[in-house]
Amino acid sequence: MPRAVALIEVKAPMPASGHGLAMWLFEDRQDAGQQLAQRLAAFDLGDAVVVALPRGGLPIAAPIAARFRLPIDVLLIRKVGVPGQRELAVGAVSDGQDMQITVNQDIADSLKLSHEDIVALARRELPELERRRNLYFGDLAPEPLAGRTAIVVDDGVATGATARAALRLVRQRQPKQIIVALPVAPASSLAELGAEADAIVCLHQPEPFLSVGSHYRDFGQVGDREVTDLLHRHRLALTADPDDGREDHGDRAKAAFGKGRART
Repeated sequence: MPRAVALIEVKAPMPASGHGLAMWLFEDRQDAGQQLAQRLAAFDLGDAVVVALPRGGLPIAAPIAARFRLPIDVLLIRKVGVPGQRELAVGAVSDGQDMQITVNQDIADSLKLSHEDIVALARRELPELERRRNLYFGDLAPEPLAGRTAIVVDDGVATGATARAALRLVRQRQPKQIIVALPVAPASSLAELGAEADAIVCLHQPEPFLSVGSHYRDFGQVGDREVTDLLHRHRLALTADPDDGREDHGDRAKAAFGKGRART
C-alpha cells in the first residue's frame, strides 16, 4: 500500500551542457556518502540502521554509518536484466523468506515478456544472492529493523526498479520509518519511490538524466573484496573502545574508511 506521506528533500535540478555534464557531481562514492551524511544530520538517527544495496551502495553507506556510529546491513537483491541486455532491468529479485520479484511492467510489456519469462530470469540470480549472503554475513544474522529507522542507501537510481523492490523488502521487516538516501536520481524515479518511503534525501536531480555513473569522476566497479573489507572495518570500529564518546569514535571510523579501497 502506498505511504500516506513522503518527504522528498532535493537540491534543484542541475542542467547538463551540450557536451555532457557541466561538472562532476561527485569525486567517487565515498565523497557522495560524506555529502549525504551531512544532509542526514537533520534527522533523528539514534536507533537507525544503514541498509546498503550491494555492491555500489556499500562505499556510500560506510561514511554515513561511520559519522553516526550506526550498524550497516546489506540488502541482498539483484536486478533482473532482459535477455541480451543485462543492464536493462525488467525487475528485481530478493532472496527473503520467499523469492520476491518486482516487475518494471512498461519494459516487460514492450518486450512481450510474460510472468513466467520473468520468473525464469529471476531464478538465474538466486545462486549469486546465496553466494553473497554466505560471503558477506557468514553465520551473522541480519541486523534487526523492527521498530527502528532504516536508511536505505545506493549510489544512485535510474529506473528505480531495484530500489522499489528493496524498499518493499525492507518494509516487511517492520521498521519504524524508511529514509531513502541517494546521491543522484531522476525526478520521475524519486516520485515513484515516494510511495514506498517515509522520507527521501537525494542530493541532485540532473536534467536530462544520463546515467548514474556519468555523475561520478570515479565510478569503478565495487568488488566483493571491497564490500567485505568495508564491513569488517566497520564492525571493528563499532566494537573498539566502547567507553569512548560517539564523536571521537566516529572520527576513528571515518579515518579507517579513508585508508583506501581494496579492488578485485
